[in-house]
Amino acid sequence: MSMNNQANLKTGDWIKGKLQDGEIIIGYIESLDFLKGTVRVSVIKCEAVETIGKKISISLKQVKKLPISKVVNKEQILFLIDLALSTGDEDWFIELSAKLNSMKQLVNEAKH
Repeated sequence: MSMNNQANLKTGDWIKGKLQDGEIIIGYIESLDFLKGTVRVSVIKCEAVETIGKKISISLKQVKKLPISKVVNKEQILFLIDLALSTGDEDWFIELSAKLNSMKQLVNEAKH
């Protein structure tokens, strides 16, 4: 990962990273320390189950920012709602629930 991409990282960004033992993590950035070259990540997914839910520090060189996903179907919204609940992000949960409700309303209107 280039230094330019690292400079684009900010608190709240979703990242994919590789731990020193090779395990892949997915999480979001809690904080950055550019002087030390590290990020503090709240781990949401990991091959090592015991790491899930923990906050870990990892080298900036070991992480890559995940692209922002465009939600296109009900299953994706439901998955993201679960993720919002597991991370305690109430605003995101409300936003996603509103999207889900508007999708349901469109489907119901199309049936009539």
